[in-house]
Amino acid sequence: MSTGSHSGNTSNTFVAFFEGWLVRQEHFLDELLSTQQTIDEARDEDLRDLISRVLLHYQQYYDEKSRLAHRDVFVVFSPKWFSSYERTLLWIAGYKPGLVFRIVTESVPDLSDRQRVNIARLREETRVEERVLNDKLAKIHESVAAPPFVDVLRRYGRARDGGIVEDIAVIESLKPALESVLVNANLLRTTMVTKLVEILSSRQAVRFLTAVAQFQLKIRSLGLERDAEKRRELSGRSGGGGNPIGSTSRW
Repeated sequence: MSTGSHSGNTSNTFVAFFEGWLVRQEHFLDELLSTQQTIDEARDEDLRDLISRVLLHYQQYYDEKSRLAHRDVFVVFSPKWFSSYERTLLWIAGYKPGLVFRIVTESVPDLSDRQRVNIARLREETRVEERVLNDKLAKIHESVAAPPFVDVLRRYGRARDGGIVEDIAVIESLKPALESVLVNANLLRTTMVTKLVEILSSRQAVRFLTAVAQFQLKIRSLGLERDAEKRRELSGRSGGGGNPIGSTSRW
């Protein structure tokens, strides 16, 4: 079946991009951490240059994901390039925008009163947009009277892998609406972070972006560890029950 071959190639292309993107993410984290060590002596224009490059790095990820979604949006909603743990944290195929407000509060303790007011306003605007997108996604779910939406994704996955699915036309009809919701969710994620960085000073923004990268890479590492532990247990070669979450007290 050509659908399976096309989707597989599409997914593999993004996986290759994502692996390279994560390597660059680690390099940016090293640069951010290094900059933090000498931040008092750093020129503001150099800090702004680093901030711009990090934001562009994230924009490249969302641009590539949008191209993938345009080719096959269902692949984006059931991403095999994420670990099982990472997938449990997803909201419309990515992290929930409101998550960064917790990160900025923890990583930037020296916010001024004016900054706190502006961040609170941005947080509320973000919550409103999240609710709008949740409602749109719920309507898509309701349009598939039966089976449930998650079942639809599984059925589509079987179709991609060469299985026979009777309601493939219904599944295909969901694609434009899903792509629209995803595009708007990604736009919310990127514009919200840009607005948040604009509220912060350059030194605060460096600390914030450092914490974001650390969080993402930590979740990635933890998820891969958990999946590896599950594979060991399934193969009967488990080493006897170390707790894969043991290191999470640092974040």
